[in-house]
Amino acid sequence: MKAVELAFHEFAANYLFDDHALKPFFACDSRVKDGDGSQVAEFESGTERWIVKLYYQDSGIVHPGPENPQGTPFRINEIREFRFSVARHPEEDPVGEQSFNAHLAPRWQGMEIENDQGERSEYSVPETITEAVNVKINGSNIDFRRYHELLCRAAESVGIHRRYFDRPHSFSNVQDAERYVRLDSDRSGPIHARDGPIASMAHLLENDRDGYRKLVQNERDEKGRHLPGYYHTVTLGPRRVAEAFPSHTFPREVKHYYSREAAGMDDDETLANPKLGASYQVSRWDETIGVTDDDLEELIAQLDETVCSVMADAGLPVHPADDNRGDGPFVADAYFDPTEEQEVNIVSLDLTRIRETQESVVVKHLSDGLSPVEWEALETLVTDGGQVSPQEIAEDHGRHVDSVRRALKRIPKLVESEYGSVSLRSNHVAEMVHDAVQQARDATRRAVEAGAKAIEAAERGIDETTSALVAWCAKHGVDVDDRQEARVMFRLQDVENVEARLKEAYRLWTEAGKDPARFRSAQVDLGERGKSAAWRWL
Repeated sequence: MKAVELAFHEFAANYLFDDHALKPFFACDSRVKDGDGSQVAEFESGTERWIVKLYYQDSGIVHPGPENPQGTPFRINEIREFRFSVARHPEEDPVGEQSFNAHLAPRWQGMEIENDQGERSEYSVPETITEAVNVKINGSNIDFRRYHELLCRAAESVGIHRRYFDRPHSFSNVQDAERYVRLDSDRSGPIHARDGPIASMAHLLENDRDGYRKLVQNERDEKGRHLPGYYHTVTLGPRRVAEAFPSHTFPREVKHYYSREAAGMDDDETLANPKLGASYQVSRWDETIGVTDDDLEELIAQLDETVCSVMADAGLPVHPADDNRGDGPFVADAYFDPTEEQEVNIVSLDLTRIRETQESVVVKHLSDGLSPVEWEALETLVTDGGQVSPQEIAEDHGRHVDSVRRALKRIPKLVESEYGSVSLRSNHVAEMVHDAVQQARDATRRAVEAGAKAIEAAERGIDETTSALVAWCAKHGVDVDDRQEARVMFRLQDVENVEARLKEAYRLWTEAGKDPARFRSAQVDLGERGKSAAWRWL
């Protein structure tokens, strides 16, 4: 469907070039020396003007001597690393935040580095790489697909052959990438609300203790000023991403955030309004995203689908036409134009469906009946934090560990077992199981109390029918106030099936020889379910 065109924000990537071995490195060294420490130039890309500065920095790479292990001569006295600082011309970018920095360093097999304490170690270089240069790019507010071409033009403008950077190696990979929209502060509340999509994704899609889980809900800025939704983020690993976005693959962070000075700004200032963004989280998996056009296109598509789906789930329009009518949620800034549109596949997060699925799994297992060992395992999982092993569960309840393992295998949709530890499958499942365990405890307590009251009634000489009424009330958590000078009061605090319970109580009441008229005129206190109500019985 048509949706607003998101803006490019942060980007980081490692570009590895090995077609020309160490020639780009030596070329940078030569050009910096020719320029007495730096080279500055201007170049064009399409209709845009860009400024580049090539300069150097100290390096921790150990000088290999006259030649490196591959036999390449090193005719330089000191190893330096180099940087290209590239920025849009200030006349075209008055905000001054459309730029990137590219850090170039050599790589060869057997290369050593030295730390501040003088300790040396070999730097790990992939076995298939003999000699190469690595260019680490960090930038912002530039189309991810343009960095490679801008690097080539920047190098060429300061006298370094662009062909050195023509073809990135397949090991090149993205380290960070974010796409965003800026939202009207008066409209973004449903996104960061307690029951909004950011909180819901963390609540439903993360294991309760296993693996990485991160939900941040910070309502105050660094100066302690209160600002609802100041910094709200949820980070999802690949498996959790796939639960909400079935066709998606890589881990990401979804965040709603304001600028640091937003709390002190007037409402009509652009930065007084928050961003909603999605960013790639490279540290949350063992795989990589490459830098080919196809890789970057897929990266952009998944980030955009994430942001637009979050907006849609929060009930916000995603089409820029809504903004043109003056009732849209978007706010333009220097790099985000809410009038531009694109085709985006809006994914229904359907967090309600996920919640209901989890609830049905819990209800099924509870209604089918759980063995004592299964109950004990669940009780431990909802009361004991950290990593819990089957052995620990067995020790807690005096069971054999094999019995615990067999019990856990019978409830795979409630728990996850991995690497010798076990955990509940999600926060929502954990809450439901916790409630069930608590209800089971309460039921056990009420049953014990019912038996005790029945025994006490028998010892006091109360007849069997009255004893049965007393026991029933204790078992079902029903408190009966039967003082003769007052109207009968039944207190049913959050009791299910009230009418059926009262009918059973009426039967026991009459069998105990009590006055039916007093029961019919009783008051029923429903607790949180409603106000006291008078019940009439025909």
